[in-house]
Amino acid sequence: MNKKKIINDPVYGFISIPTELVFDLIEHPYFQRLRYIKQLGMTHLVYPGALHTRFHHALGAMHLMAMAIETLRNKGHHISRDEEEALTIAILLHDIGHGPFSHALERTIIAGVAHEDISAMLMNKLNEQLGGGLSMAIDIFNDTYPRRFLHQLVSSQLDMDRLDYLNRDSFFTGVSEGVISSDRIIKMLNVKDDHVVVEAKGIYSIEKFLIARRLMYWQVYLHKTVIAGEELLVKVFKRGRELILQGEDVFATPALKHFIQSNISREVFKKEDHHLDIFASLDDADIMSAVKVWASHPDFLLSTLAKNLVQRNLYHVDITNEEPDAAFVAQLTKKAMEKYNISEQDASYFVFTTSIRNNAYTAGDGNIGILMKNGEVCDITKASDNSNLEALIKTVKKHITCYSKDLL
Repeated sequence: MNKKKIINDPVYGFISIPTELVFDLIEHPYFQRLRYIKQLGMTHLVYPGALHTRFHHALGAMHLMAMAIETLRNKGHHISRDEEEALTIAILLHDIGHGPFSHALERTIIAGVAHEDISAMLMNKLNEQLGGGLSMAIDIFNDTYPRRFLHQLVSSQLDMDRLDYLNRDSFFTGVSEGVISSDRIIKMLNVKDDHVVVEAKGIYSIEKFLIARRLMYWQVYLHKTVIAGEELLVKVFKRGRELILQGEDVFATPALKHFIQSNISREVFKKEDHHLDIFASLDDADIMSAVKVWASHPDFLLSTLAKNLVQRNLYHVDITNEEPDAAFVAQLTKKAMEKYNISEQDASYFVFTTSIRNNAYTAGDGNIGILMKNGEVCDITKASDNSNLEALIKTVKKHITCYSKDLL
């Protein structure tokens, strides 16, 4: 069988599958599952085009990795064929552990388990199945490989993951502020003292990359209507689990029921192998099939929340710099209790507060180093004459009040 395939990608054009092992990984059910997991959770409720998947994104990041390897080799840095394949596999599988609706339900289906943990577990399992062919890729992914700069290409503040998702998410949402010059950034990459650095002439492209990332967070990832959709999905899921734990008859696919009929801890999930296999069969379809059935469930809370999600009747969201007015929240809670004839505890499904944090760049956490013309490496915030970059280091915290629109 010919395994040297090409894939037509809407962002980059043709993407090549470089080796037979990479082809086999793409064909594996673990990876094919990513076709059915949206890259941006509930963002399509705001930007209708945002229906692209983790499958798209992983292939795009793999394509950019091939470009980065070629660039570094052309600059005299030796990357062996084995390392090239390992890098390709590490970036291809970096998101394989994502659950349904990506970040929207992360740590909700399994409390305290991040998608990176599940990615590592699935990679180990694939390594067993494929006779140890992923060992170097796993070392690079876990940052235990001696050549540390290879891990930075997979996971850092300037990795192929971020370069792909900014352009891809911008493309599918239509938000042009996220467009970055990934080609130019990759061409400016170099290695100094086992760290990935950016040559000085690429500094303006990095400035634009950081600003684009900040704008995409506020305009797309943390858009108030996206927050409203994702918070509603979490509340639907929470109520469904509550009823199942109370012994109620609530529909769920077998894989979904496995996780909501008991609170599986991080320790149990990591220790008992069968949980991983069941998780690897979960995708967006499990969640949405349940939500559609729950919309006609006799429980008032579950049916109302599920119906609101299906019909896009989302929460009203106030985002403020200050903490919400406690009296206003109490007033809304009382109104919900009277309107729906429910307890104060149940009213928390219709009125609640939370918060979000965002920073575009974290100083000291795998800094983006600029290789100056004198050979010194300087952090981007020091090398840049753009004073706005200093502001990007600060973590911005915003407070959120969510409540049903019919309480207005």
